[in-house]
Amino acid sequence: MSFISPGQVVWFEIGTGTTDPDAVTGFYGPLLGWNFEIDPDSSVDGRTYTRILAPGAPWPMGAIQQGDTGDEAVNLSILSADVHADVERLTGLGATVVVPATQVADVTVFARLADPRGNLFSLFSRSASRRFEERIAGTDAYMRQTARTPEPGAMGRFEIGTADVRETTDFYRAAFGWRFERDGTAGGTPYFNVFGPGARWPSGGLWDHGRDDAGGADHVMPCFLVTDVAATTHAARRLGGRAELGPCSRPDGTVHARLTDPRGNRFGLFSPPARPAAG
Repeated sequence: MSFISPGQVVWFEIGTGTTDPDAVTGFYGPLLGWNFEIDPDSSVDGRTYTRILAPGAPWPMGAIQQGDTGDEAVNLSILSADVHADVERLTGLGATVVVPATQVADVTVFARLADPRGNLFSLFSRSASRRFEERIAGTDAYMRQTARTPEPGAMGRFEIGTADVRETTDFYRAAFGWRFERDGTAGGTPYFNVFGPGARWPSGGLWDHGRDDAGGADHVMPCFLVTDVAATTHAARRLGGRAELGPCSRPDGTVHARLTDPRGNRFGLFSPPARPAAG
């Protein structure tokens, strides 16, 4: 199975509206060690598209999109075989269109929607241009590697937080063929692993916070691997961010936190359980 296949979360975007992208790079660069480069292929029609690379990564994992594409937000991006058809199908499932299906040069067709709970996500199509074949193959190989052994600073998973599990799971199951399984390592927290279509391993999680006062607002957000969640949360506060939740420890040793950047965009931090020392 290719990671670059329809229904998979393969990207994330930070939409800045008309804000200077330097406000984004100035926060996330020092915090997570990200590198940035302008994407000339997608920087068209008055938009600036800036690729985001995790430390040491050969291929980007996301982008900053500046221009008239909606309000400021962080959203997951999901590959679509036919963006126009999927927009019509998803609106029939209860999604609303924020940015209609838009052709971006010969690069992609892009659309941004909100799920029935109001959480943003985007769709994009795979380019048919031969000049992108190497980039697509490289991105697919990079995602295979990071899905198994993500490096600090990389997007290692995503999280959906919802006060209505049934509505949320019904939508994403019908929309993209996602599968949800109860996570038995989360202790008493009602948490579910999220599997993309045909996937053997989860790529995200769903937190049922409907009965949890600490749950806060519904959200769909990327989560980034760090070596020390508490230290990174402290650094985020110094840079103007805010911690909404955590750091918290799960029974399996995973540590996680939910934060907002200085512009109010949500993202997650996590560190996995420590590996047993070799004996």
